[in-house]
Amino acid sequence: MTIKKATFAGGCFWCMVKPFDQWDGVHSVISGYTGGHVENPSYEEVKLGKSGHYEAVEITYDSEIIRYETIIDLYWKQIDPTDDGGQFADRGDQYRTAIFYHDTEQKSLAESSKQELAGSGKFAKPVVTKIIPAQVFYPAEDYHQDFYKKSKEEYEADRAESGRDEFIDAVWKP
Repeated sequence: MTIKKATFAGGCFWCMVKPFDQWDGVHSVISGYTGGHVENPSYEEVKLGKSGHYEAVEITYDSEIIRYETIIDLYWKQIDPTDDGGQFADRGDQYRTAIFYHDTEQKSLAESSKQELAGSGKFAKPVVTKIIPAQVFYPAEDYHQDFYKKSKEEYEADRAESGRDEFIDAVWKP
């Protein structure tokens, strides 16, 4: 068993857990905050956009069961990589997209994947998702963890209003 971490920002972290949570080899998907200047930020600080943090997920996985390339492919299919102002209905720097790499292999794979996506002709606008070194990851408050399971109706209503699923269906589904 080779346990590794992958960290991604893709807008509201509530919507970024379920797509990864259900794969063999994924041990946990934690909602949290990273990339900012405030230690131990609260949800309110991050939501106001004053902490510098992204809403993000930290995925712990067994690389002998699921490859980083598979996880990155799943990531791209959850986001609009051309939007540098947030994701869908969630606007602001805290909702921007980013891949936080944990080692040089992840950095290389992320950069190659981004270049491939940018050259695919799928998007008229540039792919703006940042690829940056992993920083301290602060888990979000307990009520945010596994939100799609614990607060199913609220999660589904929020997701339906966000516009994320319409985008995914239009752009990523064959």
